[in-house]
Amino acid sequence: MRQLLAWTLAAAAVLAAAPAAQPVGRGACPRLATAWYGDNRAHLQRAIDARGTCAGRPGRLRPVAVFDWDNTVVKNDVTDATLAWALRHDRLLRPARWKDTSAWLTAAADRALTRACGSGPVGAPLPTSRNARCTDEILALRERGTTMSGAPAFAGTFDHRRTVPQYAWVPQLFTGRTPADLASYAAAARREALAAPVGATRRVGTHTLPAYVRYYDQQRDLIRTLRRAGFDVYIVSAGSEPITEVWSRGVGVDAAHTIAIRSVLDRHGRITPWTEGCGGVPATRGAVIPYIDGKRCWINQDVYGVRGPAAWQRQPWPHRPALAGGDADTDVTFVADATAVHLVINRNKPELMCRAYDDADGHWLVNPMFLEPLPRRSTPYPCATNAYTAPDGTRGPVRREDGSVVPDQRDTVY
Repeated sequence: MRQLLAWTLAAAAVLAAAPAAQPVGRGACPRLATAWYGDNRAHLQRAIDARGTCAGRPGRLRPVAVFDWDNTVVKNDVTDATLAWALRHDRLLRPARWKDTSAWLTAAADRALTRACGSGPVGAPLPTSRNARCTDEILALRERGTTMSGAPAFAGTFDHRRTVPQYAWVPQLFTGRTPADLASYAAAARREALAAPVGATRRVGTHTLPAYVRYYDQQRDLIRTLRRAGFDVYIVSAGSEPITEVWSRGVGVDAAHTIAIRSVLDRHGRITPWTEGCGGVPATRGAVIPYIDGKRCWINQDVYGVRGPAAWQRQPWPHRPALAGGDADTDVTFVADATAVHLVINRNKPELMCRAYDDADGHWLVNPMFLEPLPRRSTPYPCATNAYTAPDGTRGPVRREDGSVVPDQRDTVY
């Protein structure tokens, strides 16, 4: 069951005292078994020992841990793997108008998709396995936010800390299918991706895409250990929820603990271009998804029961995750909300890495990617000038809670 906002004053007092709790003796809580960078495993173990219900301290409520999915718990993107599988097997249905698929699709993108994908009966499968031009335009919009010719594919006004149109567009492409259909495509893509060797690529249209996905052994072990230690573990992703649910079962996280983009269904149970809202925002065509501040909103709403506009705000200490992990700027808000460990997988994403290396509260842990880690960034992250993305899309300095500017940070964990 999702954890509700039903904290009593006494329970809050117990939780508020938790950070100062003395570490329990060795053996009282389950131990992490896999190797991590530097002393990260020791830091994680101390948090498990201090916060887990395994320590047996009376009155302790179950702590929460939250992880992003793609490139945090697994290597590569499972929504992209599913989309690639669907394109290779003609599983997308032809829309009446491509403009119907996104509120921000430009006229240039509409023309490019119409030309490349041709005409045919509305609702019939698009022959993307045979039509490389159509497949290429779809993948270009998803990957770069442009047409194959480089024209902007999405434009208009939206909150850049609540959505990105090309992320919201993927579940919208499956309009007319059911969540069960989408889950079956994800399961087929999962079988292929886990069977493919590490480093394998695949040609889809004329694009070269990763052909493999791997669960990270360290994250699998961490999630298993957290659950055994009494943590409620959640996944929060800017991917499509039916797809993420298929994969999250592989680390023991069920659908009730998996949060991602939720499509609104029509009366026949089929996916529509509309997505569920959060924090008092009603259903929209993708204006609010679990993306940057949206991830905080869905955690506050679904995990802690916070309703209305308050779900967009940082909550008091007892109503925040103890541990949060991510790899990209889309994760920065909820990872920063954690009270014991901010776990960052280094993919050179500027705002997240600025906060991680600044380590304002002493609880940030940076770990290289467990497979195919990136080389060291050659120049400092531009924290003091333009690493932060404002709601209107402009760039600015990353600031601490007190308003001070984070200085530029060098990449030291790679």
